Amino acid sequence: MEHQPIMNYQNRNYGIANPGYIPAAQGAPAMFATPGAEGPSAPPASMFDSMPGYEGTVAGGGGGFLPPPMPAVPAPQPDPAPQQPHWNIPSITEDTARDAFILFASSKCCYSKAPAKDGVITNMEAFNTYRYRLETFTETRSTEWSHEPYNGQPVDAFAQPPPGPWDIPAKSPNFFLDGKETIKVPYTSSMKPCHVCLGMGRRPCKDCAGAGNKVCWVCNGSGYRHGDDRCHHCVGRGRENCSHCHGQGSKQCDTCHGKQQLLVYIKLTVKWTNNSDDYVVEQLSGLQVDNLSKVSGKELFRDSQYMVYPLMGFPDPSVVSASQRFVNEHQGKYSQTSRILQQRQTIELIPVTKVTYLWKEKSHIYFVYGNEFKVSADNYPATCCCTVM
Repeated sequence: MEHQPIMNYQNRNYGIANPGYIPAAQGAPAMFATPGAEGPSAPPASMFDSMPGYEGTVAGGGGGFLPPPMPAVPAPQPDPAPQQPHWNIPSITEDTARDAFILFASSKCCYSKAPAKDGVITNMEAFNTYRYRLETFTETRSTEWSHEPYNGQPVDAFAQPPPGPWDIPAKSPNFFLDGKETIKVPYTSSMKPCHVCLGMGRRPCKDCAGAGNKVCWVCNGSGYRHGDDRCHHCVGRGRENCSHCHGQGSKQCDTCHGKQQLLVYIKLTVKWTNNSDDYVVEQLSGLQVDNLSKVSGKELFRDSQYMVYPLMGFPDPSVVSASQRFVNEHQGKYSQTSRILQQRQTIELIPVTKVTYLWKEKSHIYFVYGNEFKVSADNYPATCCCTVM
């Protein structure tokens, strides 16, 4: 008769007393209490082959970012910026300012609408401001060793040299939209025994330490409950089958899913990122600049190409200075670790109106700003205390 190999669970000490051979249940196969040999949770370095062009690739940790190669042809020069239009917009009307104020008061449960409806507007002052934005859309690539359960996938390691990480095609999303793609690097896939279960497909059960059974919780292992009354829960054995492994003493390996083998390969991660910086000209109205990040303005200028020139000829010198600074910073920062695919610079004119109004013979102010006509009124004169029961 041909003998089948038996997993030996006796060879390692896992910090428990070895109770020796204990039957798991009446008629069930015998199991040993001490668990069997386990491999390390992290894959050993010997598990990974040396692939030409990928010698420094490590396992896990997100991989190392790879600088892009130098372009084979000179990078295209930026086109001249488009002609710049007239740089202002008309101020809002008094009716628009009042309607925005009423809508603001209506949105607050503790605000009376009386000041918004009955207040008399005495002055409206425009503090329209500019927001300059530079966006640099980049592609970064990183590699790391990875593995998955082997289910018959193609094994192609050393069939031919693998392509370089920047030579592997990847479909980018639309410009200025973040995205991510993971790709198996061709000709790096090999089949290896699972390092966690040592190729057995199963791991010792941690709940019963590989024994397949535990001390009976009813009789505390004595086999009897009262005097000579045999424990009905464990039928007098003093032990019960482990519910986690169903008395088998081992569970399917979570790493190889019981397949015993792993497909080991180099994983390429491609990320597309829209890197953006804003500059808002201080408008000296008293409105906090942070409020302007939540609204849009009228787009006065847009320039999108592979690489943009710094802005020139804009009437506000601080915007010109910010453009020069951002363009230099982006091209110096992102070209070292990633490939720049496209840049875009825009200028928005954000309407800001400071409204002074009279209510109950006292003067108050509020601000209307953005294309959305948002309102900021820090000292609204008619509020009540609301409590939620």
